[in-house]
Amino acid sequence: MSLLVSPPHSPRQNHLLAALPTAQFEPLVAHLELVPLLLGDILYEPGGQLLHAYFPTTAIVSLHYVMASGATAEAAGVGNEGVVGVSLFLGGDTTPSTAVVQTAGYAYRMDRRLLAQEFNCGGLMQRLLLRYTQALLTQMMQNAACNRHHVVEQQLCRWLLMTLDRVGSRELIVTQEQVASMLGVRREGVTEAAGKLQLAGLISYRRGHITVLDRVGLETKACECYAVVKEELNRLLCDVRYGQGTSTVIR
Repeated sequence: MSLLVSPPHSPRQNHLLAALPTAQFEPLVAHLELVPLLLGDILYEPGGQLLHAYFPTTAIVSLHYVMASGATAEAAGVGNEGVVGVSLFLGGDTTPSTAVVQTAGYAYRMDRRLLAQEFNCGGLMQRLLLRYTQALLTQMMQNAACNRHHVVEQQLCRWLLMTLDRVGSRELIVTQEQVASMLGVRREGVTEAAGKLQLAGLISYRRGHITVLDRVGLETKACECYAVVKEELNRLLCDVRYGQGTSTVIR
């Protein structure tokens, strides 16, 4: 009987770190700390001093806002395509948003001073981080428009597709309460939307688990917001070849 062995962890699993050439990547490795991120972990809270940047590999982090009433809504999600803590190199240091782990997994943590130092040196790292920040802003603006103008079923399809892109699996561990919190809608709305998608044969849902059965079908049900965000990320980083041993060109 053969046993399944999990692949070893590597900073190269994060697309931004993977885009760095060996000469620039290797000096950073000793300063990158692999950390487990558990579901619900809070990486930073509104107004708090950010001490580290996080480069997710298998985890997904939700950036969301909490209103005075306690209501929440996700502004953006960050997975292996990006970094949590852009305010550290943009000069803000703090932020009014909250960063909470949406999907448990791992990330590589970098001290804020090192990130600022690497950014201020200019060159490839700076250009990568700035391009990613533009893609993140696009995601935030598109999510805001989506939550205002599109029905819950479309929002749910968009969120599922973006999550699938980051986890590389059809199986998602998430409750309807969590999805409702991220979309900023009532739980009943998510229940109704998930029920429609299940009846259409697009997903299978049982408590705490969603299995995507038909990705193409989800894409047809989703609004244009998913494609806009994905195309902008691809456009901004289209000349990045991810992975070890590949060349990188960022103009």
